[in-house]
Amino acid sequence: MAVNEVGNERKRIMLVVGEASGDLHGSRVVRALHQKEPAVEISAVAGEALRAEGVKVLFEVGRLTGMGFSELAGNLANLWRAYSVLKRELTERRPDLLILIDFPEFNLRLARIAKRLGVPVLYYISPQVWAWRKRRVAEIARSVDCMAVVFPFEVPLYEKAGLRVEFVGHPLLEVARSTRTREETLANLGLDPAKLTVAMLPGSRRREVAYHLPVMMEAAELLEREMAVQFVLVRASTVHDSGMTQAPDQAAAWVSISDGDVYNVLHACDLAWTASGTATLETGLMLRPMIIVYRLARLTYALARLLVRVEHVGMANILAGERVVPELIQTEMTARRIVHESKAILGDRGTRERIVAKLAGVREKLGQPGAAGRVADLALQLMGEARLDS
Repeated sequence: MAVNEVGNERKRIMLVVGEASGDLHGSRVVRALHQKEPAVEISAVAGEALRAEGVKVLFEVGRLTGMGFSELAGNLANLWRAYSVLKRELTERRPDLLILIDFPEFNLRLARIAKRLGVPVLYYISPQVWAWRKRRVAEIARSVDCMAVVFPFEVPLYEKAGLRVEFVGHPLLEVARSTRTREETLANLGLDPAKLTVAMLPGSRRREVAYHLPVMMEAAELLEREMAVQFVLVRASTVHDSGMTQAPDQAAAWVSISDGDVYNVLHACDLAWTASGTATLETGLMLRPMIIVYRLARLTYALARLLVRVEHVGMANILAGERVVPELIQTEMTARRIVHESKAILGDRGTRERIVAKLAGVREKLGQPGAAGRVADLALQLMGEARLDS
């Protein structure tokens, strides 16, 4: 049976994401699925990108986003509501496939429910078990039918546990490109193409922004006193509160605000200050020097230090196997440290060129574009296999 032949009856897929990046990656999988099998019905936890693909929205992704251990407590009500809605959808409608994208603490609970109900589970973008809780691989193998992983080093972890696993390449390879010139983007933002430009990416979660943006704004004020530099703040679609507008308005430094458009902004900038997470890989794929920052509540950080077993935090550094770009984590994330590292990069062309060359090597390790299409093929294949077994 060809992978796009899933039978005459209409097939139903349930898709669950937990943050802005998952919304983007999920939307591309949905688009690929509809191209290969137009009749498939898809319901989802969704943000703007998935909504634009015409899915049935079960829950808004913006209501799920949280960070860390202690911070999740403040969002437990929304998490419980979402869990109840999705559990009922699984139990009453019995989709032909459950696709989970990242967001492991929440999604693996849904995977266990689906397994009990006999609903096949495709997990796209693996939990970072290689960084912490490697023993969790066995748990994943019990409740997931197939892993679609985006880093090549993840394959042997799951193969060893006897779990079906496919390296599909990284989805950002399909989207991490600019559509405008540097001059056009800066003109749209009201910025001067002749000036050095720093992009600020404080995160896609409200708590991340609360921890990172004030320090970034203080650093912007300090750096502007010492260099001819301008700033653009990228606002993620999952962050809607007014704090991201008020902070630049109250700062001494001139800061333009961009709603999304991250790849054009990165293409136009000379340096990025970015919260650890998906944005660090996006910045690396755009071959832009960066300073990776991250702060957590003290309790969350203390617990993370006990659990995490990696030398580097940023994915660009992890894939490179060395500290290609600076990482300022927790108490090291101060305005003066950000300024110090920024001056070292902006003031030395040789340093910038060495960073770009290393980032180009990282990009080569991530496979070829087309991850969404490969995931769609896997999804249709799993549904076809389930139909044959039934």
